[in-house]
Amino acid sequence: MRRRATPYDVHVNRPADPYIQPPDDPYEPFEPYVLDYRPTPITPFEYLLRDFFDEFFLLYPVAATQAGDHRFDNRWPDLSGTGRLARLALLRRWRARFGALDDIGLTPDERIDRGILLETLDARLFEEESLREETWNPLSYVELIGTGLFALLARPYAPWHHRGEAFVRRLRHLPGIVAAARENLLGMPDRPVSRLHTETALEQLDGIRDLIDEALRIADANRYDEDAFRLPPRFADAVPVAVAALDDLRACLEREVLPRSSGDGRLGPALYAAKLRHVLGSDLAPEELSARAGRDARAVRAEMARLARELWPAWLGDRPIPAGDPDADAVIVRAVLDAVAREHRRPEELLDHCTREVARIERFVRRNQMIGLPREPLEVTWTPGFLRPLGGAFLDPPGPLEKGQKSFFWITPPGEDWPPERVESSMREDNDRMLRLLCIHEGIPGHYLQLDWSNRCPSLVRSIFASGAFSEGWAVYVTQAMMDVGYGRRDPALLLTHWKFYLRSIVNALLDVGIHAGSMTEAEAMRLMVGDGYQEEQEARAKWLRARLTSTQLSTYYAGAAELWDLELEARRRWAASHGGSRDDVPDPPIVGGYGDAGDFDYRGHLEALVSHGSPPVRWLRRIVLGEIAPGARA
Repeated sequence: MRRRATPYDVHVNRPADPYIQPPDDPYEPFEPYVLDYRPTPITPFEYLLRDFFDEFFLLYPVAATQAGDHRFDNRWPDLSGTGRLARLALLRRWRARFGALDDIGLTPDERIDRGILLETLDARLFEEESLREETWNPLSYVELIGTGLFALLARPYAPWHHRGEAFVRRLRHLPGIVAAARENLLGMPDRPVSRLHTETALEQLDGIRDLIDEALRIADANRYDEDAFRLPPRFADAVPVAVAALDDLRACLEREVLPRSSGDGRLGPALYAAKLRHVLGSDLAPEELSARAGRDARAVRAEMARLARELWPAWLGDRPIPAGDPDADAVIVRAVLDAVAREHRRPEELLDHCTREVARIERFVRRNQMIGLPREPLEVTWTPGFLRPLGGAFLDPPGPLEKGQKSFFWITPPGEDWPPERVESSMREDNDRMLRLLCIHEGIPGHYLQLDWSNRCPSLVRSIFASGAFSEGWAVYVTQAMMDVGYGRRDPALLLTHWKFYLRSIVNALLDVGIHAGSMTEAEAMRLMVGDGYQEEQEARAKWLRARLTSTQLSTYYAGAAELWDLELEARRRWAASHGGSRDDVPDPPIVGGYGDAGDFDYRGHLEALVSHGSPPVRWLRRIVLGEIAPGARA
């Protein structure tokens, strides 16, 4: 049967040539060590996607390295004005090509991918046209350099002679990054260079030197390898170039950028609302997000007060329970949390403790047959120096185009120069019970599990262009799911700590909106976090810094989780209505979760349905899980 021609048929039989060099390319030929794990294209849409990724990764080479496409490991993105114009041209051209496709010729999965890809291209265009961080955020250059170098060292995805050669070439081209920073960091008419971001960038430059030192240690350890013996002298040539470039960057930031940096990094209501729409993949307005978060915060605090009153005798003995004070509930919650927080590790014990805790949680999940477990390995380790200003803990997964590589559960230790009281405050926040929740969130069944499932998804669009709102939302959502299936049932103090952890995600959103769409002051932020959120002062001060260095990311935890709870509620109601009951049999929960006995509702099936489609925005996941994309329907 002859298939009707479509606008992309011309690409079906043309092999992609990923090594086509752009005009005036400053990079010498590079023969990468390539294991191509991309699925073989079959349909015209898949061939078109392959062509798109070949062009996209060429201009976004650090993103390519992170995704596991290692053809361009020797490159940096061109951050000059010419490079920006090239990226804009690419994004607009492919936006038009995918936008012109006829949905009738696409499968339901391809229509989903096309819709997500169009939104992704719109988000990239927003970054290049409107957000323009390269003009006002010096920290973005440090993070780019750190990410581009660290990604070559972190995992043995290829022999050292390939990774080391790529590292050398990125070192040699660091002066281009510095030249672009000097050219770009002039601010925008309505957005001057951020002083906070400049100061933080200066503080973190030494983290890049640490990465170079680590590469030199690896090169020395491999000096007798027959394939890598040429690398030490190449490092000897490249390192002085890179060090000089970093010194030049420091001098530029100190002498040129810092004196004219008068901004504070706040986006303002309009720009923040636009970015939030792209980041969440939804039309949720900042004021709607803030209103829902405020309602849920009040509900969580009320539940915490109820639990704290029950826990008072066990943790505070005969001490009288406060009464007659309008703030009595808050005083009671704070007192019980303070008692619970005294049980904590020492900083040097964090890695071993969390490694053991992840293993214990994995046994619980397996025993309860809650969800399928990850296949790739996990290592718990310290956060790289260039990322430590963001604080907290992180999960760094392998790229979706890599196989057999480990994930890293990064933990940020207290600073070596911190006074004892600041260290104690940090460890009280991350006490033994909070660490158990953190290991769920970052490990199993949180980020580590979800991103392992995501990397198995055959859709490159949904795995490479992962939605942060879905990934962060999942980690918050599934922590409550663990409570619902009985994790920590014999430890009510863990449940109280869990609600504090959930409240933190809600406060994150309120903080994010208040700073970037409003005029929240430090005093107001500290009252919100310490007073309303029961956080330790050190945690709150670190979050105040992070909230000003980033924008919208702190909202993804709560917003994504709220969407996932809405999706579960709808799934349960549809199940009830299709099994002889009524939608009214599943009422709105007082906060989240806690549905109790759901009869024959396939909870494991539901959870695995959520993680088996990559990492799409939740509104697209909802259409997949609830079957709302029918053949021939426009996504």
